[in-house]
Amino acid sequence: MASSHAAGQNGRKVEEEETHASATKDLITVPTMLTGARVVAVPALIFVFFSNQEWASVASSGIFVGAALTDWLDGYLARKMKLDSAFGAFLDPVADKLMVATALILLCTRPLAAAWFVDIPWLIPLPAALMISREIIISAVREWAALQGLNKVVAVDKLGKLKTATQMVSLTFLLAFGDARYSKTTPMKPGFGVGLLYLSTGLSLVSLSGYMRKLWRSMKLRQKTG
Repeated sequence: MASSHAAGQNGRKVEEEETHASATKDLITVPTMLTGARVVAVPALIFVFFSNQEWASVASSGIFVGAALTDWLDGYLARKMKLDSAFGAFLDPVADKLMVATALILLCTRPLAAAWFVDIPWLIPLPAALMISREIIISAVREWAALQGLNKVVAVDKLGKLKTATQMVSLTFLLAFGDARYSKTTPMKPGFGVGLLYLSTGLSLVSLSGYMRKLWRSMKLRQKTG
């Protein structure tokens, strides 16, 4: 009896150790390390942005572009190497939102390098506030939808991907050419960035509306069939 009890305890211990090892393996993979690098890049972006150096704009833009590339790369590697994990699925959108929100907030702290925009103080803060609010809302909606078993209804669609693409390009341009203190470019480049930023904001609001409509229809259908 004693030996059988001891064997049972040893078996449970081994099983717990294997479970812990498996969980740790899921946490530390190449894709999750790339995602973690995006999180680490956030304070680096802030430091470089406020460094008051002539190269700060180009370096800030470079950090942002590098983060965007790791966003694509970690997803590609996770699929290619079959390293999808629950932790990676959680961390990836968090890292994306941290980087984008940080870039938007930073851009609100300085005037744009374009005389056209000198008397429009709300030009960047308005889309920044709308985009950040949208991301908070959609994150909460997706969390709730997952609890209801409706997470597929609010999965990222083509419009959401287009929003992300225009957002990344606009923020890259504004970080690179938007600093009025050092930029030697024409107003066209920051102007292009502003135009894309407003396009991205419009797409983000339209896509949010689409997600909400799909979720509402799914809930109504569930009520009828349930």
